[in-house]
Amino acid sequence: MKQENAILTSRLKQREPAACQQLLSDYGPAVFRIVQRIVTQHEDAEEVYQDVFVKVMRSIDSYDTDQATLSTWISRIAYHEALNSVRGRKPQIVYMEDYNTEVSYAESDSADREQTLQQLEQAIDKLQPQEQAVITMFYYDDMSLADIAYVTGSQISTIGSQLSRIRKKLYQIIKTL
Repeated sequence: MKQENAILTSRLKQREPAACQQLLSDYGPAVFRIVQRIVTQHEDAEEVYQDVFVKVMRSIDSYDTDQATLSTWISRIAYHEALNSVRGRKPQIVYMEDYNTEVSYAESDSADREQTLQQLEQAIDKLQPQEQAVITMFYYDDMSLADIAYVTGSQISTIGSQLSRIRKKLYQIIKTL
């Protein structure tokens, strides 16, 4: 995989059209997930998605393989482009009564699991855009804390703390649904 990324990066730096196509097919779905979690309007998300890849191509020469994988570097660009697009908009605020409640899991049948997944998706939609992005990167994109820290420009310990707070917040939101 590392060698494939090096080859793709080299081809992108040479501006090969086939490399651009491969970039979109390999990284497009993950980028759109990040963008869509932050930019909720579909049309706006599509525009930011395009901006991400324009920025990737413009700055591919400055990509440093020692700093991050290509995937993580692109995710960082997507995260910041999406945040920049929603700056200035009024955020949705979620109030919580009890912030220190422990989560307990029980065995459930598939109907209960489906309902729980739907509630989880509804709860994620009520989070702040940055919180949605962190949760999405960790659980949906299987990114490590180090990669998320790189993408968001945070410390690894900060991401760990954020994930803990976000999980508690999600639990409280689900309780109210």
